[in-house]
Amino acid sequence: MVRQGYVYIMASQRNGTLYVGVTNDIARRVHEHREGVLAGFTRQYGVKMLVWYEAHGDVPTAIGREKAIKAWQRAWKLRLIEAANPEWNDLWPTLFGEGLGVEDWLRLNFPDSVVPV
Repeated sequence: MVRQGYVYIMASQRNGTLYVGVTNDIARRVHEHREGVLAGFTRQYGVKMLVWYEAHGDVPTAIGREKAIKAWQRAWKLRLIEAANPEWNDLWPTLFGEGLGVEDWLRLNFPDSVVPV
């Protein structure tokens, strides 16, 4: 089974610090950024808002797109975000529900699955 890949951009605030990443599980990865689970750039700079993402049919394609976007000038990244999300809204509530953590979202969407606590 081919796993879908996602390229995403997180921000500290509108026109703030940006982080471009790639993952095969966007819910888990954005949750990790928002909660500061892992030490690193996003925790250090308070980058917690999901402002843009793009799904790809497989992870290698997503990795290629991530590398390309990381090489872009900042102005190009800002235009990419603003084309899809002109208000710089945090997309997490839209995708996963306001106030929901990833475990809550999983319980709501997959009630018969075992979700580790």
